[in-house]
Amino acid sequence: MNTQIAGKTDPLDRAHAVQLIDAEWRSSIEPSLEAYIRIPNKSPLFDPDWQAHGHMDRAVELMADWCRRQPIRGLEVEVVRLPGRTPVLFATVPGTAPGEILLYGHFDKQPEFTGWDAGLDPWQPVVRDGRLYGRGGADDGYAVYSSLLAIRALQEQGLPHARCAILIEGCEESGSYDLPFYVEHLADRLGRPDLVVCLDAECGNYEQFWLTTSLRGNLVGTLNVEVLTEGVHSGMGTGIAPAPFRILRGLLERLENVHTGDVLLEDLHVRIPPERVAQAKATADVLGAAIQAKLPFAPGVRPVSNDPLELLLNSTWRPAVTITGAEGLPALRNAGNVLLPRLAVKLSLRLPPTLPAEAAAASVKRALEADPPYGARVSFEVASSLSGWNALPLAGWLEGAIARGSQEFFGRPAMTMGTGGSIPFIGMLQERYPETQFLVTGVLGPNSNAHGPNEFLDLATARRLTGCVSRVLLAHATR
Repeated sequence: MNTQIAGKTDPLDRAHAVQLIDAEWRSSIEPSLEAYIRIPNKSPLFDPDWQAHGHMDRAVELMADWCRRQPIRGLEVEVVRLPGRTPVLFATVPGTAPGEILLYGHFDKQPEFTGWDAGLDPWQPVVRDGRLYGRGGADDGYAVYSSLLAIRALQEQGLPHARCAILIEGCEESGSYDLPFYVEHLADRLGRPDLVVCLDAECGNYEQFWLTTSLRGNLVGTLNVEVLTEGVHSGMGTGIAPAPFRILRGLLERLENVHTGDVLLEDLHVRIPPERVAQAKATADVLGAAIQAKLPFAPGVRPVSNDPLELLLNSTWRPAVTITGAEGLPALRNAGNVLLPRLAVKLSLRLPPTLPAEAAAASVKRALEADPPYGARVSFEVASSLSGWNALPLAGWLEGAIARGSQEFFGRPAMTMGTGGSIPFIGMLQERYPETQFLVTGVLGPNSNAHGPNEFLDLATARRLTGCVSRVLLAHATR
């Protein structure tokens, strides 16, 4: 039944939209996503031979085939390939209302990881309790399906929408280093979007719509320490030569407090905007203990704080340091009594949303390489530095559409949250189009575990999110 919005009749028939979205997800999208999960199309950072293996091409063609079968008026679908670069799926739908919209996602995947539960596998789709398990379904395979179905839901009711361009890249998990070339190559066809929709973010729970208001930046690099030209008997060498692990440990203590995890470099901190603190407090009040419960803590392990607000600010606006890999340490079964000659660790630093990444990289490099203990050979090699993103204030029509969509399709108010991860595309597009409005949201809720074991897509959340995107597209057309 039609309802009233701001004194005007709302043309969206919610029941019809829900019926279409649910039916298409079950009959068409879920089988295609299951086929997609079976393809080990790891991002080029994790599969340098991706071209020879052909998995990336299989994945993008699978999605393109699904797109081409959609009964959407004016839809044009193309797989665009630039030499030596991961392909992108690009689709356009002509508009029936003023304006231009860009909808974004990615189809490359993180590697397998270990620790999947019995009966689950990164490359074998399994549905349990309404959740589709397997690598890439939630991060971010579902995005193209939801994007096109949201447009179709409007067309089925004869409702207007602006011209839409859908861009699905194949390099996001590697830092999107191929994407700028495609943005330039497709610049004329992308137009000048006044709304960007990104479906690659988190959600605080599965019961309401979550709008992402900020993203942290990311600095990745390798810290190398060398003290000997070759390993020596530990009984002969210790006490004479410094152990590289001890030097490494001391260097890391220049970055963070070993007892609290607080980052010690003042250059890596920013003033958190008061409105983001207020939003985080509202989110903490809603989620409470669920903020820490979403992580698979080992028995007896506690979070770094018992205050939900502090945990949110820590994970969205404060810098953090993580070691994600190491070289030079033998496996335990091969660890003899040897003083090791050199060690290297890969560092991943999360940066505050408003901190320029290049300045952060320079600061970290100075701190780690200055005055090396015992004259050890120390270097920090920056692999990538990506700045974060802090959203512009929401336009009134967009804020209203988000609020209404959450009530319509989730039955609860919409919420806002910062996200601790990075989406390079968002900062890139905001810099290119500084006045553009962004709708950044996603399905990566508690325990969905993107990048880790047992990644899943909550199917009901994805369907409801699709409805919310339809509401936003309609509001954009009628604003």
